[in-house]
Amino acid sequence: MAQITSGVRRVLSHPAVYDAFQLFMGGNSTRNDFARDSIRVRPGDNVLDIGCGTAEIRAFLPEVNYWGFDISEAYIEAARKRYGAQGNFVCKLLDYSDLETLPKFDVVLGCGLLHHLDSDAANHLFQLAKTALKPGGRLVTIDPCYAKGQNPISRLLVSYDRGQNVLTDEGYVKLASSVFSDVTGRVRHQAWIPYTHWIMECRAT
Repeated sequence: MAQITSGVRRVLSHPAVYDAFQLFMGGNSTRNDFARDSIRVRPGDNVLDIGCGTAEIRAFLPEVNYWGFDISEAYIEAARKRYGAQGNFVCKLLDYSDLETLPKFDVVLGCGLLHHLDSDAANHLFQLAKTALKPGGRLVTIDPCYAKGQNPISRLLVSYDRGQNVLTDEGYVKLASSVFSDVTGRVRHQAWIPYTHWIMECRAT
C-alpha cells in the first residue's frame, strides 16, 4: 500500500486523531452527501466496505447488512466500540477466501482507498469487488483527485494526502475500466476547506 506514515501524517494512524481531522475537513458533510447521492442503499441491502477505517460511513447508512474490512487493528477496534452490532468489523486484508463465506453484495465501498494503491493493487481491488457483487450491484468509491479548474488550495491539500497515488478523474476511470465495463463518476468540489473528490460507480453486469 503506497502511503506516507511518517512525520505529521503518522498521527493520523490514531483513530481519534483521524476522525477529528476528518471532521475538521468537512468529513460529515461529505459522507452525508456521498451516502445520499452515490451509495443509495436501502434497508436490508448487503454492503461490503473494503478498507473501512473507523467505519464512519456506517452512521450515514440505513439498517443494512454491513461488513467492514481493514488491516488496522486500532481502526477496527474503534469501529466495533462505536457501532457494535450495527455491522461486522474484521481486521484483515480481504481476499477471495473471505468472499466464499460471505453473501453477494448490493454495494461494495472503497472510501478513500484507491489513492493508496498502485495500479496492480487497484486492479486486484476491482477484481475482488466484481466477484463480491450481485449482478447489477455497484462498487462505489470516493478519493481525492486532481481536476480541471481545481482550487489551488485544494490541489495543494490533495498533494499532501498520505496516499501516494492520487489521480485525475480520467486516471481513476482508466483504472476501473480494466475490470468494469460500466463506469461513471463525478467530481465533487468542497467549499468549506477547499478539497476535491472523485466519486465513481462501477456496475457489475
